[in-house]
Amino acid sequence: MSRRARAARIVLLALLPWLLAADAGASHVNLVVIDGSINPASADYLLKAIETSENDGAAALLVELDTPGGLLAATKDIVQGMLGSSVPIIVYVAPAGAWAASAGAFITLAANIAAMAPGTSIGAASPISASGSGGEREADNTRSDVASEKAEKFTIAFIESIAKERNRNVDWAMRAVREAEAVGQDEALELGVIDLVAPSREVLFEKLEGREVKVAGGTRVLDLEGAEVRPIEMDGMTRLFNFLASPDIAVLFVMAGLLGLYIEFNQPGMVLPGVAGVLCLILAGFAFQILPFSWVGLVVMLIGLALVAAEVFFATYGVLFAIGIACFLLGGSTLFDMPEVSDLTVSFWSVLVPAVAGFAIFAGIVVVAIGRSMARAQTAGVSEMVGMLGRSDTALTPEGRIYVRGEYWNATADETIGAGDPVEVVAVEGMRLRVRRPVGG
Repeated sequence: MSRRARAARIVLLALLPWLLAADAGASHVNLVVIDGSINPASADYLLKAIETSENDGAAALLVELDTPGGLLAATKDIVQGMLGSSVPIIVYVAPAGAWAASAGAFITLAANIAAMAPGTSIGAASPISASGSGGEREADNTRSDVASEKAEKFTIAFIESIAKERNRNVDWAMRAVREAEAVGQDEALELGVIDLVAPSREVLFEKLEGREVKVAGGTRVLDLEGAEVRPIEMDGMTRLFNFLASPDIAVLFVMAGLLGLYIEFNQPGMVLPGVAGVLCLILAGFAFQILPFSWVGLVVMLIGLALVAAEVFFATYGVLFAIGIACFLLGGSTLFDMPEVSDLTVSFWSVLVPAVAGFAIFAGIVVVAIGRSMARAQTAGVSEMVGMLGRSDTALTPEGRIYVRGEYWNATADETIGAGDPVEVVAVEGMRLRVRRPVGG
């Protein structure tokens, strides 16, 4: 070994402890982005991210949040995972214009560090049933009022316990549920709902450097300076379920599936509409496994399809068709009418009405076209021979043979008709025609 190589080796050995220490000191922050509804798919995504962060020694888990709300059951799973996490969790409501509404408010309050970007908002956490009714109680004592009151009380107790655990403003948290109160980032900071406002991820890390937070099993000091941000992506199946976990998407798949089956029913043998319709209904079935749905709403939609199809066979001048379309609207609007408390509802005017209107236009065209074809006189087959004129090839006494439409047919008549006389077909009886003398002939 040369003198120069030995010198380089000695220097490397001398620097090795510092290199190892520098590498050991390098930290990373795992990142998840939730920019849609809170549902079982997004809950599974976040819970897996917490588990990954605990296993790979992440300095923290950063959750960038922008959500209109979601299912309370999925929110409960997320909050439970966050409160039991041994890794610090930072919820950052971002980017500008984002909101942590309803379920998002619960998740933000449950974080070790709650932060918001300028131009964001938080709150409006009142429980909403899937039928769209809010948390306010009405005067009468109906079953729905009792269920709404129970949901509100449970939700208030839930958010109160979260706020107390994280030392946040309990009074505001309860108002967010009871009165659907919502605030912007500056007021949220002033009220003690969040810990800080940061315009960017870098500024957020700078403000949090060295801060001590309480996690499951003890406390942690945040070491975020120069930390590498490692995004955690959804896997393919979770991404698919997250896409399907929308009442609007589910309703559109149901409508597309029923339309495909309707086309196949009216035009057998086309195959493609039927296959596409079945695939859409299968995807809708996956959505129904994720979302709380009502069998009543689905049955009402199927009744609507049956009524629209029946219009083809019964001359009701559009009555059955109109009732069927009304069933689609009623069934679609109640498709997710379940006791489950949720902010996930079907957008009636922006999604359901246009979808049903499109279905109605297409189905109406089909009904009119089929109705006209059924009312038109037959132009093919033996039945279209009724009313045709021909001549007798032999005398009909009362049986004989006639010539009509370029063909010779056996025929019978109720009177004697001479050979070569004109005849008119009045009926087709199997392979024999019944004829008479033409009227006025």
